[in-house]
Amino acid sequence: MRMRSVQHLLEPILEPLIRRVKYVIGVMCFSVKEKVDLARRKHLTNMKRNCGKEMHASESCSLQLQFSNNLSLPIFTGTRIEGEDCSNLKVALIDALTGQIVNSGPESSAKVEIVVLEGDFDGDESDNWTLEEFKNNIVREREGKKPLLTGDVCLNLKEGDGLVGEIYFTDNSSWTRSRKFRLGARVVDNSDGTRIREAITESFIVRDHRGECEYFYFILFFSCDISRLLDRDNSHLTQMLMILNGTLPFLFIIYFLCVCALVFFSFKKIFNRSKE
Repeated sequence: MRMRSVQHLLEPILEPLIRRVKYVIGVMCFSVKEKVDLARRKHLTNMKRNCGKEMHASESCSLQLQFSNNLSLPIFTGTRIEGEDCSNLKVALIDALTGQIVNSGPESSAKVEIVVLEGDFDGDESDNWTLEEFKNNIVREREGKKPLLTGDVCLNLKEGDGLVGEIYFTDNSSWTRSRKFRLGARVVDNSDGTRIREAITESFIVRDHRGECEYFYFILFFSCDISRLLDRDNSHLTQMLMILNGTLPFLFIIYFLCVCALVFFSFKKIFNRSKE
């Protein structure tokens, strides 16, 4: 009889915990499977590249495109993609042997296209990917959707330098295999057939624009002093938290510890009663 009463008391507490544990385990298993698949794909790609290295030797060239500045993060759909310090994203044509910008010759005024790449595309250790590999990792829009990247996706280099105009994402990155994107830059209409290696950015997440406000409220929420949210004049709790210099994450930690203590002592009391 006592065991049934204990079971009756524990069921409402344990069932939600068990469901949450199952959910966490499922998420972890899915994540591990994705990482294993990604590692396998990279291994197969590297093997293919190493086997065909002699075949693609004729494609190697010292000229390459390069993004001169990093992206400004985070990135949201419908929001202009910019470089650091809210500046334009910059693309340059450089000589890989000297590291200098190529400011003369027909290549220095080439037409460049900005494309979207899979977030897990990174080439091998020397970034010596092939043209075919670059093309295979370009991400297109989902069926029935607008073009994934809109705006001034093409630019012309001037003395080896170019500024990317206003470009926007129309869709988030959550549906891709890596859940991330990269931007790539490639030369188009290269009439003389010279291989100019493409440029890629670091991988990044693109979030929906409707989540932009929630994102900034979240950052503000977890950096705000509790004393700003309470009445400074009449609240003794405010004075105590001001002494502790408490923030909202601090308050959540205290709340979590109190709940854990409550559950612990409840179980202890039930266990002692069952013994009696």
